[in-house]
Amino acid sequence: MKKLLVASNNDGKLRELLPILSPLPVEVLTPRDVGLKLDVAETGATYSENAQLKAEAFARASGLLTLADDSGLEVEVLGGAPGVYSARYAGEGATDADRRKKLVEAVRVFPAPRAARFRCVIAIATWPENLNFFEGSCEGEIVLEERGRGGFGYDPIFFLPERGATMAELPETVKNQISHRARAAQAAFPFLKNLLAD
Repeated sequence: MKKLLVASNNDGKLRELLPILSPLPVEVLTPRDVGLKLDVAETGATYSENAQLKAEAFARASGLLTLADDSGLEVEVLGGAPGVYSARYAGEGATDADRRKKLVEAVRVFPAPRAARFRCVIAIATWPENLNFFEGSCEGEIVLEERGRGGFGYDPIFFLPERGATMAELPETVKNQISHRARAAQAAFPFLKNLLAD
């Protein structure tokens, strides 16, 4: 069976991506599975650039078909921030809770609804120099009170009006169908299935 390396050291992201990718006819591997320890600096100005940096680095190091993603939260009243800096929004060493707290304080002065979207770009390296990109997004609103225990990152304050719930309140099976990461993966599926059929 062919192998696909998911280029991430983020346990929350891996917990989401592995079930999403499970329908593919491929053995999905994490860096831990192949004994790979890489810390790729996300110096890109866009999600695509950061996804590319990770996909290329892990593909070179492993020699495997590699999938990497970069994603962020874009809040309209903040001009699209934190965007590509979502993971670093509250500074180095900050926790998910620190980042949520900073974001809530930044949007508190604005009236509801505080429109926002999660965006994700997946890069697939069939070899380090050969990349394909796929994108997904999920629309919602920022709420001031955290709700739910699922997910990770900004999920407890990202509210989906059509579901009447935050992303953190959704069952994992539902989140893995509608999230920005799921939609980017779904966009990549035809390409991957074709590639894996060769």
